[in-house]
Amino acid sequence: MSGVTARIVVERRGVDVALEVATGECVAVIGPNGAGKSTVVEALAGLLPIDAGQVVLGGTVVSDQRRTVPAHRRRIGLVAQRPDLFPFLDVVGNVAFGPRAAGVRRAAARARALRALAALGIDDLAGRSPDALSGGQAQRVAIARALATDPAVLLLDEPTSALDVSARDEVRAALRTAIGGRPSVLVTHDPVEVVALADRVVVVEHGRVVEDGTPAAVLGRPTSAFAAAFSGLALVRGTATAGGIATDGGGELASGTHAVPPGRPALGAFHPTAAVLTRDGAGPERTVTSLEPRDGLVRVRAGDLVADLTLARVTALGIGPGDAVHVDVPASELAVYAPRG
Repeated sequence: MSGVTARIVVERRGVDVALEVATGECVAVIGPNGAGKSTVVEALAGLLPIDAGQVVLGGTVVSDQRRTVPAHRRRIGLVAQRPDLFPFLDVVGNVAFGPRAAGVRRAAARARALRALAALGIDDLAGRSPDALSGGQAQRVAIARALATDPAVLLLDEPTSALDVSARDEVRAALRTAIGGRPSVLVTHDPVEVVALADRVVVVEHGRVVEDGTPAAVLGRPTSAFAAAFSGLALVRGTATAGGIATDGGGELASGTHAVPPGRPALGAFHPTAAVLTRDGAGPERTVTSLEPRDGLVRVRAGDLVADLTLARVTALGIGPGDAVHVDVPASELAVYAPRG
């Protein structure tokens, strides 16, 4: 089973993305809203023609400048945010619909559907009506429906985003089973989903790939602002020093994790809750630009540095936009590393 090789250029959307997915690999595509993720999915699925480039799925060219093979003729298994099951069919009928539409005889299509349901451990739902299913059950049926078509490639477009937190684990387990040895593309805003399912992460911003690496590399040592925020980290840019990083905004932060030769471009990553913010203490001096609520804390943005503080601490400091502050990060909490590429 071949993977995915694509260069997707859609000029009116400002997208130019190259993507490769090896056989058996799951690649997560992440990025801010409007970055081009949906364009990538639509082009791979055959729902959107490309202006330049080429899409090769399972060893077959399905899109280029001259032609676009329609979605129903691509061996694509699509799992979207919502299951959209047919209300007039029972569960096994929904799962068998894809093979039937592809010309498989009724009995063979039903057998395929039952195998797909059994593979996900939900064959006991076969005779139920869609309106009798929970959200998690319905989404697992949608995954079985994608599997029943024997897809060459799986497209997973925010597959758990519409579910309650309690249902997401069971659906992720079903997705792991579905992926198996299939090349898969996962679009998600959920870091847990990336860690649980992806072998590689591609970050798209403004229609371009800005990061590409393993989850450990991209989420643990991000080089883009989005990947840092996605990981819950703050990112500061600067130049390596003998003991840390001289930030582009001025001032130096010390680091206990440091392997960049002095004078080279460097990045520093830390969790905002580790930052120490004072009126006149240690650390680079900055001007407060904004205060934002963040998960029960207050995120203080001060130029290129951030700190997450309790409301009581912010009140005690008496700070607001325009005030001068010092921001420091304990050396043990700051990782300094070289930008990738």
